[in-house]
Amino acid sequence: MCDNGQGVEQDYTQAHQWYRKAADQGYAKAQYNLGFMYYNGQGVEQDYIQAHQWYRKAADQGHAAAQNNLGIMCDNGQGVEQDYAQAIQWYRKAADQGHAAAQNNLGLMFYNGQGVEQDYAQAIQWFRKAADQGYAAAQYNLGVMYVNGQGVEQDYAQAIQWFRKAVDQGHAEAQDGLGFMYSKGQGVERDYTQAHQWYRKAAKQGFAKAQYSLGFMYSKGQGVEQDYTQAHQWYRKAADQGYASAQINLGVMYVNGQGVSQDYVQAVQWYQKAAEQGHAVGQYGLGLMYYKGRGVSQDYAQAVQWFQKAAEQGDAKAQYSLGIMYDNGQGVDQDYTQAIQWFRKAAEQGHEGAQRKVKELSK
Repeated sequence: MCDNGQGVEQDYTQAHQWYRKAADQGYAKAQYNLGFMYYNGQGVEQDYIQAHQWYRKAADQGHAAAQNNLGIMCDNGQGVEQDYAQAIQWYRKAADQGHAAAQNNLGLMFYNGQGVEQDYAQAIQWFRKAADQGYAAAQYNLGVMYVNGQGVEQDYAQAIQWFRKAVDQGHAEAQDGLGFMYSKGQGVERDYTQAHQWYRKAAKQGFAKAQYSLGFMYSKGQGVEQDYTQAHQWYRKAADQGYASAQINLGVMYVNGQGVSQDYVQAVQWYQKAAEQGHAVGQYGLGLMYYKGRGVSQDYAQAVQWFQKAAEQGDAKAQYSLGIMYDNGQGVDQDYTQAIQWFRKAAEQGHEGAQRKVKELSK
């Protein structure tokens, strides 16, 4: 009652004290609650080691939620070394008791091949168990598997059904997923207005991918009037959460002065954020800014470095640009062999400039 503010003002410190008295007598539910308070820093300083200890006491008595939470801590390396095999064991103990969150987590382990061999059929089974209990995250995950045809035949209609079950519970990722289905016309008639509405629901919950998608729709005028100012605002929300594609598109807007005043320095900053996350398009964009001396001092050596990173990930524009640098001896020693190698890689992806260069250098 102290924990929930029922009959008294909410008081985590008092709640912690009473939970502790019960926990010390071996009461599993109190041990679980005590672990939860240490895990979240409620009434005490956050302490994963203490959280793990109390969860373990409850888990050893068969408390399913504690077993699931122990699995999460092993999964993430919180209070213990990361150990996927241990996580699997605890998830399974809880899942076998019908704990929906643990069933979903076990499904994710099979989906990602963590602690077990990747097995989509097993993932489907565990997701379905949780989804049939109404667990929204599992309903969403099941929908994703139907979209991708993983462990099941690809079936957009089934995906839509599972996404709808999850969105009825306000699940942001499922709202985003439903928006995607409407934007692509998968399992439903393509409908940008519907897509926009679902993306907005997810975006308002702070889901970065949906914020990015909403920004994209405003930038292209899909389902709404084209509005670069709105596009910039939504891209910014996603970019501030570290969403690399949004950071790149913000950079493009600053380069082109769309929805904002043209600002090469800002463009460089956003490209840099995406590039440092290993995003090839961001690396290429940053390389281009160094090549042209926009927002930074012109620096061919830096340009080469960023083009190289993107080119090695298969970005055709970066491959072509790297070929140009070797062809001209900019930032590197002139090397026609290297130039033609990179031109060929870009040409194989249909880059017309590279195709012309291959013909020129092959003569």
